[in-house]
Amino acid sequence: MTESARVTLSAVAERAGVSVATASRALRARGEMAADTRARVLRAAAELGYPGPGAGRGRPRRGTSLMFDLVLGHFHDPYTEEITAGARTTASSLGYDLVLTAERDDPAHDWPERIRSRGSAGVVVGLITPTSTQILAMHRAGIPLVLMEPPSESSRPLPSIRTTDRAGGSAAAEHLISRGARRFVVIGGAPSYRYGRGRVDGFTAALGELAPEAPCVRTSADWSAWDARRACARALSELGGEGPVGIFACSDEMAAGAYRAVADSGLGIPRDVLVVGFDDVRGARWLQPSLTTIRQPIREMAATAVRLLARSAAGEEVAPEAIVMPTELVERGSTRTAI
Repeated sequence: MTESARVTLSAVAERAGVSVATASRALRARGEMAADTRARVLRAAAELGYPGPGAGRGRPRRGTSLMFDLVLGHFHDPYTEEITAGARTTASSLGYDLVLTAERDDPAHDWPERIRSRGSAGVVVGLITPTSTQILAMHRAGIPLVLMEPPSESSRPLPSIRTTDRAGGSAAAEHLISRGARRFVVIGGAPSYRYGRGRVDGFTAALGELAPEAPCVRTSADWSAWDARRACARALSELGGEGPVGIFACSDEMAAGAYRAVADSGLGIPRDVLVVGFDDVRGARWLQPSLTTIRQPIREMAATAVRLLARSAAGEEVAPEAIVMPTELVERGSTRTAI
C-alpha cells in the first residue's frame, strides 16, 4: 500500500481542524466556505499526501498527458512574452500543448491544485520560487517541475534554468569603462532577487578592479521604469566627480526609466551619459538611442526548460541541477560615442 493510500479523509480533517464533511466539501470545491478554511484543508491534504477527489488525475492512468503548464506571477510584459513564446514553440514541436497558469494570492486556488486536477505532464515555474508544500504536492502527484530564473534558491533541489547574471554585470562594467565612462550609477532591483544581486555584484566587483577610484552611486528601484526614473534622478544629483557617466540598470525596463532621468537633467545619451541595460527584450532596440544591453537568451531558456520536462515525461531521470546559459553584451547606440 502506498503512503497516499494510507491517508484518510479523517486524517486530513483532523490536521485542518474541521469536520470530515467540511474537509470533503473543501476538497471537492463544493458549497460556500471561508477561503482560509478551504486553504487549511488543501494544505493539510498536500502535507499528508491525501490524493483527494480526482487525484488519480495527477497523471492520467494511460500515461503522460500531452500538456505542460507554464506558471508565472503575471503575463503580458516583454519579458514574460519572451518566456511564453519560447515555451509554446518548443512544446508544440514536441507534440505538447502549453497551458498558461497564473499564480494567485488566494491559497484556496493554488496552482498545484489546478494543475493536478487536469493531469499536466510537467510544469515550468518562471520567476517564482515554489514553497515546500507546493513542491511536495507536485512530487506526490508525479508531476515534474523545472524552475526558470527562480528569484531565490528552492527549499528542495530541482532542475532550474538560469543565466550568467554576475558575468553579465561584469561585462557591463568593462564595456562602460572601455567606452569612456568615468563616473557610475548602478540601479539594482527591489526586492533584491537572486539574479539582481548577481548583476550588481558582478558590476561592482569589476568596477572595483578596473576603476577603484571612480565615483559610484548605488541605488535601487522596484523593477519598473517609473521608479527607476526617480532613483536615477536622485543618484545623478548625488554623483560627484567629472567626466562621462556610465549607468548600469539591472533590467531594460529600468534602463528606460534612466533614459527619462537623463533627459530630465538636461544631459544627453550617449553624449554625456552611457547606458547599459539587462535582458534584451524587444523594446530595447526601439529606445532612442537604441539600448546597449546584456542579452540573456530568454526564449532559449524557456525552450530548454520544456525539453527537460519532455525528457522527464518520457521516463528519463533529470538531475536536480542548474543549467546556466551564457549572457552576451549587445552594443547599440546608448554607448556608441567617441572616447
